Amino acid sequence: MPTLTNKVALVTGASTGIGAAIAIALAAAGASVVVNYAHSQADADNVVATIASAGGHAIAVQADVSIASECQALVSAVLSKYARLDILVNNAGIYRYAPLEAITEADFHAHFNLNVLGTLLVTKAASPHFTSGASVINIGSSITRENPPSSAVYSATKASINAITGVLSKELGPRGIRVNSINPGMVDVPRRRDQLNALETRVTGLIARTPLGRIGQPNDIAPVAVFLASDDAHWITGELIHVSGGL
Repeated sequence: MPTLTNKVALVTGASTGIGAAIAIALAAAGASVVVNYAHSQADADNVVATIASAGGHAIAVQADVSIASECQALVSAVLSKYARLDILVNNAGIYRYAPLEAITEADFHAHFNLNVLGTLLVTKAASPHFTSGASVINIGSSITRENPPSSAVYSATKASINAITGVLSKELGPRGIRVNSINPGMVDVPRRRDQLNALETRVTGLIARTPLGRIGQPNDIAPVAVFLASDDAHWITGELIHVSGGL
């Protein structure tokens, strides 16, 4: 396993699902981890407790990453506790399907404010504190290769993450900072389980088209984040890495 000893990581939206799995995996590789959450302190505290029980170091910090001042406060909390920041995982996001006739302005702005603006605001707040070798890992989606019906807003946010990854890899590359995106396929996480059940026909079709024959689990994604965060990935930047079982 790649080592992250003496590195500090901030994972947004890390109280459950993919974010929680990434936070736990980064800590297992040796990083000190800041577990960001927006609403569920209990879930975030559980992630911290899991890390601590395995001998790792972590704290939970509340922040709405769609608000610039809260992003600044979040990064300040990281620096206050650990005095450095080496790894940023932009995982916070929302995911809702709606056909064209059901799209609302409120739903559009909720998606873009969190999924896209949040990624930009946290990276902006963190960037001045990165040193050469730092790694930014965005969480995109393989949905941008499919563009299924009723996903116009969500797919658009993840297409934006693809673009942001490429642009920021060029902006931050001269400082030795790497920016990559992990683009998962459909992943079974608690907050999406109702949606998965409602999309049973689509899920069955996805599984049938997936060479590895199943939808993903958070622990399928986490090891890729550990690799990208590590010095083993020192020559990788601007990449969209699809982790989707071959879909």
